[in-house]
Parts: sequence; structure tokens; C-alpha cells
Amino acid sequence: MFNLIRRDVILQKWQLLFFIPFILVFVIMGASPVLVFLVASIFIPFNTYAYDEKAETNILLNSLPYTRIEIIASRYLGAIFYMLLSIGVTSLALFIFNKPFTLTDIAIGSGLFLLFAAFTFPLFQIFKPGYITTVILISFILLSWAAQPIAQFITEHLTAITDFIASLSMTALYTGVTLIIMAIYLISWIITTSIYQRKVF
Repeated sequence: MFNLIRRDVILQKWQLLFFIPFILVFVIMGASPVLVFLVASIFIPFNTYAYDEKAETNILLNSLPYTRIEIIASRYLGAIFYMLLSIGVTSLALFIFNKPFTLTDIAIGSGLFLLFAAFTFPLFQIFKPGYITTVILISFILLSWAAQPIAQFITEHLTAITDFIASLSMTALYTGVTLIIMAIYLISWIITTSIYQRKVF
């Protein structure tokens, strides 16, 4: 399974040359650290899916001595590995350019990435190749645009929810959110595996 994760890096070695400049654009423009961590985390995993979509790599992968469970597991575990790598690179870039950030920024960016991955990874197995990358990009743009209005609406109109959240200690809040995100990611993993096992290549 480790070789499947390493394969993603090898296939993207030229695209990875654009990774740091891509991140630096957001850093220099003064984007929110949360957004920078989120975008950085998305770069490698979704580039991998976009490449596989064009090259129809699934046919090759299923001819190798790996089970379909291992193939999907490498995608989900690889996403976490690349997220951690991206956080390290982004933190260094923010530090070099003297852009302040906190552990909360890292936690929120990571959580948003895992949620976005959890909701979009199954779509790569549902939609036909050639369409899904466009769907994901549009979804990401729309979600980024809608996030603030949605949060503002919840704050103003769903006071019971905001009051409950405000009553929680920071430890309880972070623990609860972490468990929820992990559960959603695991459910997504199971769903994607189930879909992939039934696909015909």
C-alpha cells in the first residue's frame, strides 16, 4: 500500500514543482491562514485524482497485485499523509514571510480539508471520468464563497446551536469536532470502498 502512495508522488513530480509557488501566491497575497492550509492540503490528493481520471489509471491499478480495498485505502491514508506534509511546508512558508498563524488555523484548515475530501472522494467513483474534476472545482469555489454567509446565518438565526457551542469548553469542542470529522471521513472511506469494489473496469 505504501508503494501506491509513493506512486502518486512519482507521477506528480513535475506538478509538485508548482506546489510551493502555488502556495506562496496565497501567502504573499495575504490570504487567511485557514484558506492557505486548506488549499495546500487539497493540491496533491486532487491532482492525483485528476491525473488518474485522464489516464484511466484504474485499469492499470486493478492489474497489479493490490486488492481494491488497498487501492482505496491508499487514497484515504495518502490524503492524510499529504495533508500533514502540506501543513509543514505551508507553516514554513508563513513563518518565512512573517505571516502570523495559530494551531487553531491549522486545525480548522485540516478539518475542512478532511470534510471536503470525505464528501468528494466518493464522487470520483460515481461520476464519469472527464466531468468530476470540473464538478469538484466548482463545488470548492461555491463552498468557499458560501461559507461566510452560512456561518453568519447560523450565528444570527440558530441561536440555540451557537449558545450550545459557546457553552462548551475548548477541550470538549475540539474533541467533539475531531470525533465527528473522523467519523465522517471513515464513513466516506467505507462508502467509496463499497462503490469501487462493484465497479467494472
